[in-house]
Amino acid sequence: MSTLTTMKSQILAAILWTGASLAYATAGSSSDDLMSRNGPVVAITFDDLPYANVRTPTHAAEAVEAQRRIVQALRNARVPATGFVNEDKVEAFGTAGPQMLVDWNTGLLTLGNHGYSHFDSNEISLDAIKREIVKGEATIGPMAASVGRKIRFFRFPYNHVGDTEAKRSAIETLLGELGYKLAASTIDTSDYIFNDAYERAFNSHDMEMMLRIEETYLDYSRVQVTYYGDLGLKIFGREIPAIMLLHANRLNAATIEPLLELLRSAGYEFVSLAQAQADPAYSSMPAVATKFGPMWAYRWARERQVTIDGRLEKEPPTWIGNYANE
Repeated sequence: MSTLTTMKSQILAAILWTGASLAYATAGSSSDDLMSRNGPVVAITFDDLPYANVRTPTHAAEAVEAQRRIVQALRNARVPATGFVNEDKVEAFGTAGPQMLVDWNTGLLTLGNHGYSHFDSNEISLDAIKREIVKGEATIGPMAASVGRKIRFFRFPYNHVGDTEAKRSAIETLLGELGYKLAASTIDTSDYIFNDAYERAFNSHDMEMMLRIEETYLDYSRVQVTYYGDLGLKIFGREIPAIMLLHANRLNAATIEPLLELLRSAGYEFVSLAQAQADPAYSSMPAVATKFGPMWAYRWARERQVTIDGRLEKEPPTWIGNYANE
């Protein structure tokens, strides 16, 4: 069994609920804006801005190019998106760091807080978590304020939001006190695993392998979009706004256009994160403590005692992980 399969098995074993299946409908209705739409909607989010693959400031040029490609594709397609920033990555790129965020602070693009560092909330105290959140505002807070905006959403690295019920509840309270709403995530493409393989192919100047990884990633993403959409229907008995979790990396810079087209072909319209989380399903974070970071459908299923079989979720192809780790 691969390391990836073992990790996912542990996550699912921790999160799945064995109670009786039941249909669940959320009280209330979606916002007027979403109710006016005829099909499913999705909000696009990117973590680890300005660039996930920070090595040294001398590689700022490749990060700038990746950001340019992602932003240009989103603008051309008129797709709203939220970019979650790690302040230490901004610092790592020197003067180029803040500049790479400028385009995320205008039009349909918005900034979100991902913490000062890519910290693990399971490993630090509540006071340390608060410091991470506040220090994460160092660049993006003033930047947003300069154009009359406010940073509204915080996303925890690894999606770790409380490994005990006491900590989960304290985190929820802390975010409210700091004026944040927790950013949800409902579609996972394991893009970071594919990107590790893509980085190896790039550094090896293996164009054929890069194209193969791109195609495999898009095929897998198509499967995941369908899988998580079906989970939402089972849990809520209706379509709820989806929130796609991506990372600001080389692979997504290369595939963002076909990825957006993939979602359109699946019938999705694009909305902002704020619009998506205006749905009553997101009125509060799931009351589920876990040391892992599964997508919200698994948390909702446990909270609502809906039986789902997470083993039906497909793993990324084994060769992707093997190639990345060779």
